[in-house]
Amino acid sequence: MIHQILQSNQFIMLVALLLIMSIVVTKFSTRLGVPSLVLFIAVGMAVGSDGLELIYFDNAEIAQLVGIFALIIILFEGGMQTKWSAIRPVLAPSITLATIGVILTSSIVAVAAKYVLGLSWIEAFLLGSIVGSTDAAAVFAVLKGKNIRDKLEATLEAESGTNDPMAVFLTISFIQVLTANEANIWGMVGSFFWQMGGGLAVGLVIGYGASFALNRINLDSSGLYPLFALGFAFLTYGASSLIQASGLLSVYVAAVLIGNAELAYRYSILRFHEGFGWMAQILMFVLLGLFVFPSDVFTWPVIVDGMLISLVLILVARPIATFISLMFFKFHWKEKAFLSWAGLRGAVPIVLAIFPLLTGVNNSQLMFNIVFFIVILSTLVQGSSITWVAEKFKLVSERKTNPIHSLELISMGKANVEMMQYDVNKSNLIVGQSLETLDLPNKALISAIIRDGEVITPYGQTTIQSGDTLYIMVTKKVKKEVRRILESVTQEEIKVEKKDNEKNRA
Repeated sequence: MIHQILQSNQFIMLVALLLIMSIVVTKFSTRLGVPSLVLFIAVGMAVGSDGLELIYFDNAEIAQLVGIFALIIILFEGGMQTKWSAIRPVLAPSITLATIGVILTSSIVAVAAKYVLGLSWIEAFLLGSIVGSTDAAAVFAVLKGKNIRDKLEATLEAESGTNDPMAVFLTISFIQVLTANEANIWGMVGSFFWQMGGGLAVGLVIGYGASFALNRINLDSSGLYPLFALGFAFLTYGASSLIQASGLLSVYVAAVLIGNAELAYRYSILRFHEGFGWMAQILMFVLLGLFVFPSDVFTWPVIVDGMLISLVLILVARPIATFISLMFFKFHWKEKAFLSWAGLRGAVPIVLAIFPLLTGVNNSQLMFNIVFFIVILSTLVQGSSITWVAEKFKLVSERKTNPIHSLELISMGKANVEMMQYDVNKSNLIVGQSLETLDLPNKALISAIIRDGEVITPYGQTTIQSGDTLYIMVTKKVKKEVRRILESVTQEEIKVEKKDNEKNRA
């Protein structure tokens, strides 16, 4: 009994050290220019069986389960941070990349795998399918905080959030061909459309329902709302899986709907899931690092073969797939080249590579080792050079900065009162108006103004200026009306927006 307690305490201590170590290495990832997920994997390998031998882990079922749970959390967090106004103009090219682009990438990699590894054609296409899609976890993590143009960033995020169903479908289909005596091709095609359509439908229904519930149900504590939202994320995946639709797609769709809705506890929910998303990334990549045996992966045969297939993937397959998929869309060749370079591989290919191990497919261990090497090389080479490539192609926007003054949305007990923060710009109609002439609803009160780094106590004759940060106490009932007044812009700004929209359409 005492021995078991001591073992439990040691395990808790080890988990705490791994968590602290993983968080600390994120600081070094920025300085070294290396994506943090690579360092998380390195931490797992360091304490694993081929490293310090602190933890022995080789359970494929647990690795797959934890990977899926983590992907749900990461996709949900990424989807909630995605602005619908940003991805709507690039939705068509993103979906094309997520479908046709994945098929083309998988096919070209399959040809390389056939002749480099000597696999059968079906096994080669299985390997190509596993690495055919970009990874949401890697893309969200690498693009966060970068100054890539909004159009390109939105395209990459929408593609990575929607291309998992195609990769999963292709992977499972080829596994079925390898393990079954007969394969129903038409049944597989129908299954794909069902997965896509069903996943989209479930995501829309639960996304709208979750947005309604988060705003209408009054819970005893504001801290319960982030957990309430997380419950809907897992409900979305579970409901889609029950009808054999794409759970990952439905989670992303629901998250976009929830994130773009007018939520009562928006900042609390987003900040909780941002931290929880990091936790999921750390857990997933450290666990995958534990699952890998470096002595099997980093051997000369795997390194040489993995390098050849990686070169084909990065320099041939992804560029060809990107240029063909976007040939009917208005992207400059530099933008297409950047999108092809930014097609990162990450956790999804590694998790998918576990599927053949679980089903006992021939050469499954070889496939896993090759896929793991490809992911490491892709993340190191492409992930660490995304900003440099964007700067060389002059695809970097003006430097984004975090707001100097920020206030988390708070709940004032049972009073149903919230604090809104709004940054005034020169095109707003409220610029130049005094507070006494500002036509705000009765249940809205400007509590403070931040101007040039100083707090100004507002009174009736205070004039609103461009660059001010307003903190407004409002009730839920008048929140939309207050937002409408604050976001009203001048006629000159409306004309400029119309001209910009006409240029984009042209």
